[in-house]
This record gives sequence, structure tokens and C-alpha cells, in this order.
Amino acid sequence: MAALLEFGVTIRGLTWVVSGASRRKFWSRSRKEKEPVVSEIIEEGKKEPILVCPPLRSRAYVPPEDLQRRLEACVKEVFGQSAPTDWQDISLEDGHQKFSLLAHLADDLGYAVPNSRLHQLCKVRDVLDFYNVPVQDRSKFVELVASNLPPNLKITWDY
Repeated sequence: MAALLEFGVTIRGLTWVVSGASRRKFWSRSRKEKEPVVSEIIEEGKKEPILVCPPLRSRAYVPPEDLQRRLEACVKEVFGQSAPTDWQDISLEDGHQKFSLLAHLADDLGYAVPNSRLHQLCKVRDVLDFYNVPVQDRSKFVELVASNLPPNLKITWDY
């Protein structure tokens, strides 16, 4: 009977002899589920998670009163004191100088030029025109509510 429980397996020239009892142990090892490791979590105090969304970043921009002076100072800092007297006609063909100027202005004014508008800024005058336009951070629905609507038209938010 012992001879029936033993068998030989040959793989690439190696012969393994496995008895019935050890074969059962070998194959049952993979079927066993590993016991979960229990770790202790030390809680200092039960705190409820904060489920409030952070406020959206405001994209509103109001041009400062001294915008032209600030822009002229940034132009002199980037292009040097040898900038021409008509500083608004300086070309921004050099990418490094254009990036440097716009980075200084973004830090100074707190409002950066979006990527979709970068190709439109060819001269310093274009940068001045861009920063002269105020930006309101309101959706079209909020603007509709604020506008004078006819009496037969109402916007209901709780639909």
C-alpha cells in the first residue's frame, strides 16, 4: 500500500519521489488562507472627517491703478535699462524674455496669462491691453439672475 502512495515525477531529467502524505501537505499549503495580520491602531481622539469641499479659486482680476508704471518697471527689469523710450513697441519674439516678463507680471499682479492667449501677445502693448481688461468670476447663470429679467421669466435653482 505504501508503494501506491508514492509516485515519481520526472521534470527535465530530475526525478522527485513524493509520498502521499507529503503530497497532501504540499498541495494543501496553497489552499490555506493566510491569517490576517491584526495591527493595533492607536486613536488619539475620534475626529470626524471633514466633508466640506474647499472653496473654488477665484479667477477675478481688477487692474490696478498704476498698471502702466508696474509694467514699465518689469520691462526695464527684463530688457535692461537700455530699453527704448517707446517701451510699448518692444517685440516679444524672444521666448525667454517673453516668459520672464510674463512671470514677473504674474507674480506682481496675481493674475497669469492663460496658455490660450500667449500666441496673441507679440508686443508689450498687447500685454498692457490684456492686463487692462478686468475679469469677473461669475457664471452665465449668476449674471442672468443679477440682470433685469422680464417678469414672466424666472430662474429656479432648486429644480
